[in-house]
Amino acid sequence: MSASSPSPVKRRGLGDHVILAAVLVLSVAMVAPVLWVIGLSLKDNTELMANPNSVFHPPYIIGNYIAIIGTSAVFRWILNSLIVSIGVTFGTLVLASLAGYGFARLEFPGRRVLFVIVLFGLAVPEQAVLVARHQIFSILHFHNTYHGIILPGLSNAFGVFLMTQYFRAIPKELDEAALLDNASRFKIFWKVLLPLTLPAQATLGIFTFLGSWNDYFWPLISATRKEMYTLTVGMASVQSNFAQSEGVGFLMAQAVFAGLPIFIVYLFFQKYIVTAVSGAAVR
Repeated sequence: MSASSPSPVKRRGLGDHVILAAVLVLSVAMVAPVLWVIGLSLKDNTELMANPNSVFHPPYIIGNYIAIIGTSAVFRWILNSLIVSIGVTFGTLVLASLAGYGFARLEFPGRRVLFVIVLFGLAVPEQAVLVARHQIFSILHFHNTYHGIILPGLSNAFGVFLMTQYFRAIPKELDEAALLDNASRFKIFWKVLLPLTLPAQATLGIFTFLGSWNDYFWPLISATRKEMYTLTVGMASVQSNFAQSEGVGFLMAQAVFAGLPIFIVYLFFQKYIVTAVSGAAVR
């Protein structure tokens, strides 16, 4: 018995090595494009035009980043993306929390029908309402404004569904105890229930912010003036119009510079991002 017992350990160890090797290969495949972009951003544009393989050997320079700070509109685009992403995230959290509380805790005529209509929003693609939305915003003169880019992102059916399900999971005895203490409905929502939904709000807020930051489709249509471009639209316009004149290194430096805000957000909110992806509860 003792002689045969090590074999499962050996098999388990071999499996661990295989999994580790696969993870390393996939990690290299994921990181390689990022390292490639960083390497290109540190090379002189003229040298890259003459020999693209020069990215693999020095010298490396920071001239492309200095050029961004001095001449590029990327700062304005980052500011626009921050305003839009924060506005969409804050508005989504407020509206989804209020709607979720209403659907989960309040009784009013047509509640079930209205909730089903909200769920239908999960199945309707954005492209299906694009023409109507564009015409409405044109009539209201909302294009090339911050609220014109932010407002469509507030109709987050998934956020309403998530908060509704989370509020339903909270015991109703808490409401009843607060009502016995003569607390109003809003006070129950604000003081008692809302703090208990912080895990769901963190998850919803993280995904909403990242989705809004990376959104390209609606800002491309609504923002037609360069000063109102978000980062995704601005970077795409530079790559399509000035790739040859500005140089590949300068474009890659802009891409690295544009990714820094998200990297900083990840550093500060790493715990919550991992929790949101894994679906675990935030503690």
